Amino acid sequence: MFTGLIDGRGRIQAIRRSGADMTMAITPLFPMDDCVLGESIAVNGVCLTVTALGREGFSVDVSEETLSRSTLGLLRENEEVNLERALRFSDRLGGHLVAGHVDGMGKITKKEQRERSWFFSIQVEKKLSRYTIEKGSIAVDGISLTINRCGETFVELNIIPETARQTTILQKRSGDRVNIEVDLIGKYVEKFVQSGKSDDGKEASTGITGEMLKKYGFGE
Repeated sequence: MFTGLIDGRGRIQAIRRSGADMTMAITPLFPMDDCVLGESIAVNGVCLTVTALGREGFSVDVSEETLSRSTLGLLRENEEVNLERALRFSDRLGGHLVAGHVDGMGKITKKEQRERSWFFSIQVEKKLSRYTIEKGSIAVDGISLTINRCGETFVELNIIPETARQTTILQKRSGDRVNIEVDLIGKYVEKFVQSGKSDDGKEASTGITGEMLKKYGFGE
């Protein structure tokens, strides 16, 4: 589990393909001397396991499934990536709960500087936008961000100077693809409120309906 608060950047030193899978060697650009085998690290928001350690960094394996759902297959040697180490129970939860299980990819359609910050508009599929709300949270390349505005096919975000300094987000250009992980809690809530099936296979209500939500002040 992660928070979406990036620890720092890393540089791809080598990429090796093995069939439909891939191995990456990454050099952190910040102190990470206590990295251990088996540790979970989010690379551009994708939770990966450290499989080897070297003098300059660590290696991770990327499966065919992960490559099909994320932008990791588009990476090139010497490119920089966002790195976040797994959340410890003693840590402050400064961002939001991020699983590192990317839901899909988005496409940057607009990037412009506004005063000291940067505005981004990102195109997303409807199957992902259903979990976005104004002032809700979303992870973009592993970065926990607040949604300014959203619609069926887009989200709009503001990047503050500190986020720009700590991450690779300003290296992205209009047309580039980014990893998207929507709010984990939203997905669970949706599943809970939808009708399920009872043990005999018949439709069974969860007990939460639109009428009930309206009764208690949710919605119009």
